[in-house]
Amino acid sequence: MRVFLTGATGFIGSHILPELLARGHEVIGLTRSSSGAQALARAGAKAHLGTLEDLDSLRAGAANADAVVHTAFDHDFSRFVENCEKDRRVITALGEVLVGSHRPLLITSGVGMGSSTPGTPASEDVFNAANPHPRIASEQAGNALLEQGVNVSVVRLPQVHDTTRQGLITPYIAVARQQGRAAYVGAGENRWSAAPVADVARLYVLALERGVAGARYNAVAEEGVPMRDIAAAVARGLGVPVASLSPEEVPAYFGWMTSFAAVDMSASSAITRRVLDWTPTGPTLLEDLSRMNYDEVPAA
Repeated sequence: MRVFLTGATGFIGSHILPELLARGHEVIGLTRSSSGAQALARAGAKAHLGTLEDLDSLRAGAANADAVVHTAFDHDFSRFVENCEKDRRVITALGEVLVGSHRPLLITSGVGMGSSTPGTPASEDVFNAANPHPRIASEQAGNALLEQGVNVSVVRLPQVHDTTRQGLITPYIAVARQQGRAAYVGAGENRWSAAPVADVARLYVLALERGVAGARYNAVAEEGVPMRDIAAAVARGLGVPVASLSPEEVPAYFGWMTSFAAVDMSASSAITRRVLDWTPTGPTLLEDLSRMNYDEVPAA
């Protein structure tokens, strides 16, 4: 297939790209720059110049493809709500040119959209329409396209990691360095699901090739790593103490991350593993945190 891949030079997309090529697919990667185009060419892909703000460029890329994999997302968390709404517009634009065809559109969301009860692992067969998390906009856009007959499915992400990046834990490390301690809330029993980026990339390709319209897939290797264990690993890496915070102390420590600090983001991937025959094989989150170079983590 000729696959239009957004986020092709990003953290996850750059790992999906070689997986697609290895499976014999042609890849057209979205990029905004000539340097990105050169990187795609070196990787064996073609470049499509455009941005997430230029919806016409996205429609053109999707119209020229047999399938679309959408991983791009603006991770400026100071404008998180706005960026989630931007993702809604992007998904809508990509899907508009796929109406009336069977060409697959694979979009990206977060595992939290499958959580129905606090503290219960999120599941693929649940879509919590009442979830207040702004990222719900992505799946709402996908649902609207599904009703129009678009072959859309969803990959839901946990904390995706290697020894360079670890989802929300990367900015958490920067906060811990700035604050001089690695903290969690209360007993630190809230859990964050996780998966190695190489396994996540392989799942995207399986979902593209074997997925069905309307399906949701949880890219989860570890159902839940307690926040106190994450804090302890980060503390060892930074050489700082571990601390427990009261709810009143959370905003001053976590800043924009406050809304995530005590949330349980555990998730199951039992359905995904069964229907796609996906078995994660990479390192655990704590293993990657133990092997990374903490001097290379950007400042908060």
